[in-house]
Parts: sequence; structure tokens; C-alpha cells
Amino acid sequence: MTTDYHIRRAKRRVNRKKGFYFHLASFVIVNAFLMLLNILTTNRIWFIFPLASWGVGLAFHYVGVFGIPGFGVLSKEWEEKEMERELRKMGMDDESFEISKSKKSSRKMNMDEHLELKELRKNYDDSEFV
Repeated sequence: MTTDYHIRRAKRRVNRKKGFYFHLASFVIVNAFLMLLNILTTNRIWFIFPLASWGVGLAFHYVGVFGIPGFGVLSKEWEEKEMERELRKMGMDDESFEISKSKKSSRKMNMDEHLELKELRKNYDDSEFV
């Protein structure tokens, strides 16, 4: 189970990176075409507006995939530390998830223990609703 979880997680990370690189390639190709079109057709510079607005979107995509360079915020390690902190706030003990010490200090959680449903359905009386 744990191996399947890590394989799916690694595949998701690779797909996110691949998506960013496709986004970057389309950004370069389309904006190069728009710049060439702008230079050949008119004296006014208008290609800078789609370039800048799409560039902002591309920057957000980069931060979403790779995190902020130079900062630990939004990185995978930061996310794992925050998950551990939130689990402790919720009263989960360290035995409910396995911690493996590695270079990246990756955290492994036994997903079966966390996906148990405590209460599937609660029956309410009409008098409880206002």
C-alpha cells in the first residue's frame, strides 16, 4: 500500500512538472509569434500586454509546482512539516503515521488508518432544525 501511494505521489509530481514545461513552451512560442506579428504589422507596441499578463500566470504556475526559490514556503518539505503540525493539533499521535528519516526527511502516512470513517450517517429529528 505504501509503495503504491509513493508511486502515485511521484507520478503526480512528475505530471505537474511536465504541465509547467508545456505551459512554458506554449508561452514562448505564442508570445514570439505575437511579437513578430506586432513588429511586422504596426508601429504600436501591443504584444507586451498579453506577454505580461500571461507571464504573471506562468509565474504563479511555477510557484505552485516548484515553490518559491530561496524560501522554504510552499515546498514539499514545508508542506509535510505543516501536515505533521496539523495532525498533532488534531490529537493524532506519532504512531498513526510512520516517519522515515531520509535526506529530504520525507513523511509517510499509513493512509488506511486516516481514512476510517467514524460516523457514516446521523439521523436527525425535524425538531433539531430551525
